[in-house]
Amino acid sequence: MSDDEYVYDDESGEWMTAAELATRRAAANAVEVRDAVGNVLQDGDQVTLIKDLDVKGAGQTLKRGTLIKSIRLTGDAQEIDCKFDGIKGLVLRAEFVRKR
Repeated sequence: MSDDEYVYDDESGEWMTAAELATRRAAANAVEVRDAVGNVLQDGDQVTLIKDLDVKGAGQTLKRGTLIKSIRLTGDAQEIDCKFDGIKGLVLRAEFVRKR
């Protein structure tokens, strides 16, 4: 099916291009991740920790106010994947961060 072909969408009852229908379906399946104060997070955002967090397995504590750069969304509405010096595979809960 090419992008110029029109298809019928059963949900909306409209005829639309295949590209537009694919965009609508992708948007419907997207997970919206919000930080502790309700800001929407996106890939590549910088966040700040709002409380001290003990990191399991690393024997380290991340202090409140620590800046985490370049986050990645995981597909879960409450988890974000990030990198931090000395900690491999760090996953944080969105409720403990604030968008910078």
